[in-house]
Amino acid sequence: MLAIGGNLPSEIGDPIVTLKRAVLTLNDVKSRVLQVSRFFKTPCFPAGAGPDFVNAALVVESALDAEELLARLHEIEAEFGRTRETRWAGRTLDIDLIGGGDVVLPDAATYAHWRDLPLEEQMKAAPSQLILPHPRLQDRAFVLVPLNDVAPEWIHPVSGQSVAEMLNNLPESDRKAVVPL
Repeated sequence: MLAIGGNLPSEIGDPIVTLKRAVLTLNDVKSRVLQVSRFFKTPCFPAGAGPDFVNAALVVESALDAEELLARLHEIEAEFGRTRETRWAGRTLDIDLIGGGDVVLPDAATYAHWRDLPLEEQMKAAPSQLILPHPRLQDRAFVLVPLNDVAPEWIHPVSGQSVAEMLNNLPESDRKAVVPL
């Protein structure tokens, strides 16, 4: 499962145009997009850091392993003008590998470390390796609302909760801030 978003225009157009083109780009010899959620307007995080985002979620099947898929996602981001200068800065395209079945990478202890990292440290540090499922998935309405469109019954392999359950655990104000376009 992938989360896709952007809040800055790319060379081909506004964030909606960019995301639609990126979805098409994900369909190649090694990967295929099976489902695409609706597109949503979501508040920028952290608040005031830039324009609102457009976000969606995808269900993808791929012949690539998780590391290879992540590398391919980074290549696609770069093709659409993504730069990685400041953590959580505005971007033309962001594609996150959110989860895959019951996979936990690289191991449960590393996953727990990143999941439990205080927000102040999250804003400064980024993992040097792929962490799956995404360690902050359960905290992010901008991921869970679109993901609920395409995979509401997917079970988080660590928490044991479905996407729908994780979404319902979020404050109502967070859920209502994610608006369909």
